[in-house]
Amino acid sequence: MEATTLRAVIVVDYQNIHLTGHNFFEHDGTPRHHSLVHPLYYARQLLEARNLGQRPGFAQAELHRVEVYRGLPSPVHEPNGYARNLAQKERWESDPRVQVTLRPLTYRYLYGADGRPIRDIDGLKVRDESVPPQEKGVDVLCALALVRASQEAGVDLVIMASHDSDLVPALDEAVRLRAAKVETTSWYDPVTHRSQQLRPSAGTLWNTRLGREQFIAARDLTDYA
Repeated sequence: MEATTLRAVIVVDYQNIHLTGHNFFEHDGTPRHHSLVHPLYYARQLLEARNLGQRPGFAQAELHRVEVYRGLPSPVHEPNGYARNLAQKERWESDPRVQVTLRPLTYRYLYGADGRPIRDIDGLKVRDESVPPQEKGVDVLCALALVRASQEAGVDLVIMASHDSDLVPALDEAVRLRAAKVETTSWYDPVTHRSQQLRPSAGTLWNTRLGREQFIAARDLTDYA
């Protein structure tokens, strides 16, 4: 007999969700860091939309946990961004259902003709400012979290919040294990019909589409300056 309420874990590939939403819905020049997605607000919007889309007799979902995986700027190269990220983590985790995991960003550095890194007067490697920092390993953390949560006792539903196709193998594995129910979510613009829905290699999964209204409602308007 299907449970009347599903205890849901939402795994959030934060930069992917944040930047994709910003690119879809922010067209007025709003800086990216001024349209942050608050994990708890996002989870509420997602589950509300998901539950409204269920046919009568199908189980509703309630939030058990939202796991956020995100890159962390360097305290040397981006001290303000580093401080903001830590402040955001502290604020978001004030609700015990929110867990934020930060992984240091990777930077490219300048090298001299001798092949050695160029260093400043303090002996620190000089960053190549023309190349933005990159997340490394965040997708792996998301993949592990998805599979791990799908096997966790007491978890009935795991929702993968990302548009990154690199996560398809993890999605396939979580489905194959046949433990918790697995679903996905994606931003969707009904005007342009833009979407980047994450799909398993075979078969279909329930996907909850979220639009501009949900994106606006999920924003974190706190000034972290």
